[in-house]
Amino acid sequence: MSGQNAMRSEIRTKLSAAMAGASLKLEQFLPYQLNVVATLVSEALSRVYARRYRIGIPEWRVLVTLGQFGVMTGKAIGAHTHMHKTKVSRAVALLEKRKLLARRINRADMRESFLSLTAAGRAIYEELTPHAFARRLTDILTPGDRDAFQRALQQITDRSAQLVAEAIEQTGTKGNVRDM
Repeated sequence: MSGQNAMRSEIRTKLSAAMAGASLKLEQFLPYQLNVVATLVSEALSRVYARRYRIGIPEWRVLVTLGQFGVMTGKAIGAHTHMHKTKVSRAVALLEKRKLLARRINRADMRESFLSLTAAGRAIYEELTPHAFARRLTDILTPGDRDAFQRALQQITDRSAQLVAEAIEQTGTKGNVRDM
């Protein structure tokens, strides 16, 4: 057994040395950190929405987007939420089946529909806006830190959009810059 312990100790030492010399440490890589935060927040919210309203994150995003803008097409919802069209389509179908949104065909283009919340959908929208959850998430920050965080987050979002546009321009394709 002592031989195995020595081997494990040697492996740990080599791993620690390799990690110390690594030029990229995943835990310090901003895109990874943002993804971890987004995943954890989405997981917490999805449990609340699943329990209270029997909807998942895609349905929540569609519902909140329609609550904010009133009437939109599925394509516009996808662009606004950065969700793939199949995710939007499935979420719309579920919300329509539950009578939380209404679909009206666009007579100018029969391939698309105008989507809006029903009275039941609007009631859920009014109820589920996550102000309390957001407050619990950021109550550890001072008001100054909260403001600085919001400014920094907006700057990172704007810069990310700029980098995506540059990448599209260079490659001539949108690629798979989708859902997080």
